[in-house]
Amino acid sequence: MNTIKLIAIAGLMGLSASQAFAEDAMGTMTMMKGGEVTAIMPDGHMGTMMPDAKMSAEMMKKAKPIKHCMMMMTDAQGKAYMIDTSSKKAQAECEKMAM
Repeated sequence: MNTIKLIAIAGLMGLSASQAFAEDAMGTMTMMKGGEVTAIMPDGHMGTMMPDAKMSAEMMKKAKPIKHCMMMMTDAQGKAYMIDTSSKKAQAECEKMAM
């Protein structure tokens, strides 16, 4: 009986670990919260913040709406790049990835 419980627990742990590895390999998409600001640095690290109303109003003065899907990637050394998604084909690829 205890052996069956141990096997069941080990199986569940294996399934949850495999899901974590799959998500890491595929990447995850999340939705920004209203008012959230995301910063992407050239070396690929990112950060987010929720500014107060005054800071948010100041940032909005410099902000422009995003007109189409945007893609970022990093190279083997970790340097960040923005991919040109202005063509119809690139837009379709970007939107497919974002779904």
